[in-house]
Amino acid sequence: MTAPADGIDLTGLTPGPAQTWGAIRLVPLLRPVPITDLRLHARLHHPDDLSIVHTSPRTAYLSYVPHAFVATWSTDTAPAAAYGTQLCGPADTGAPTGIRLVSRRRMARREDRQRLRFLPLHLAMEGYLTLQFGGPPVAWQEWTRNAVTRGLSPRVEASYTGAAVTGLDDALRVFEIHPDQCGMMLYAADALAAAFVVPHPDDYRALHPTLLQDFYGELLFHYTHLYPAVPDFTTRLDDTRIASVADLRAQLAQVGAEWTAFHAGMAGGLLSAGRRTVTPVHRMGRFTLSRFLPAFDPEAENHIGETITDEVGRTAYLKTFRLSAAQIRRGHLLSQLAATDWNLDATATALRTDRDGLIRRLDRAGLGHLLRPDIVDSSRRHAREPRGRATTAGPPPDRSR
Repeated sequence: MTAPADGIDLTGLTPGPAQTWGAIRLVPLLRPVPITDLRLHARLHHPDDLSIVHTSPRTAYLSYVPHAFVATWSTDTAPAAAYGTQLCGPADTGAPTGIRLVSRRRMARREDRQRLRFLPLHLAMEGYLTLQFGGPPVAWQEWTRNAVTRGLSPRVEASYTGAAVTGLDDALRVFEIHPDQCGMMLYAADALAAAFVVPHPDDYRALHPTLLQDFYGELLFHYTHLYPAVPDFTTRLDDTRIASVADLRAQLAQVGAEWTAFHAGMAGGLLSAGRRTVTPVHRMGRFTLSRFLPAFDPEAENHIGETITDEVGRTAYLKTFRLSAAQIRRGHLLSQLAATDWNLDATATALRTDRDGLIRRLDRAGLGHLLRPDIVDSSRRHAREPRGRATTAGPPPDRSR
């Protein structure tokens, strides 16, 4: 059951000293009292596999899935897809070059009574891709027949693997892992790009290398190219107020409180009490695996993600993906269309624009193929037409000297 919820509860986690490498800033999240009745571990997939996850009998999710936290897979009779177009001579007997397609059942699947396999981040991305996936619920004349019968199928979004992000591999290699570390906040040019939390420090040490195999939004990819380095934040103790060990402890506690407050501000776009839609996926004893979608506010940060929370809502596991500006616009437009049953005039009114303005926004957002071509072409012609200039009648100007 999908329900609205407020911010993410990180009770029990405290931010540690930040570490920087170029444009990358990593803030470790420390858990002094680890969660021992929930444990996560990685199970790597074959590096050449392209996974097809069947989310329903008629819907499939196709993606590169490097690892799962619990997984079973086989390489015996896997089908294959060829790399592009390949020409073979009549004497060629070998099979064309291809990548294997591995079929997996569902994003989250119980393997036995106390084991659940799920695909990290793909669970959250599936929630975004299926946003209003069914298309127009009413066969308005503006939408194509294909949009009404097939909806948004296929729906495609792009992301970058950690290996493609400049400096991320070096940063993850040289950053110190704290004894109590159970997560991290990853910033690119001091913009929050991703968050990762696990129940136990041993889990984090085992899963730390998988951060390079995860996928990230374009903000992390571009910011690491645009900004060569970020400043290192340092704190100073007031030695004039230190006369004993107790004074030193008080100064350290004050510095820690200031850093915690500062980090809360840096991560405010994710942790603030903004409205988000949470969908429970699976129940595991006292824990619940869920995914969430943001409010798709074009003026704010928007993160999708997945969580495992305990019975009081505290976060045991968290993984997030920051949406790009284009992805936010698509989510915003789809949400507004759904609120008005995909009626163009009503949606245009809700967005404070006119019908042609809404059509152009849909076209720029990559959703123009859902509309009839003549309607899109008409809107483009209106946008290209020069606007008339207001003139006033009167006598010709006097040019005499």
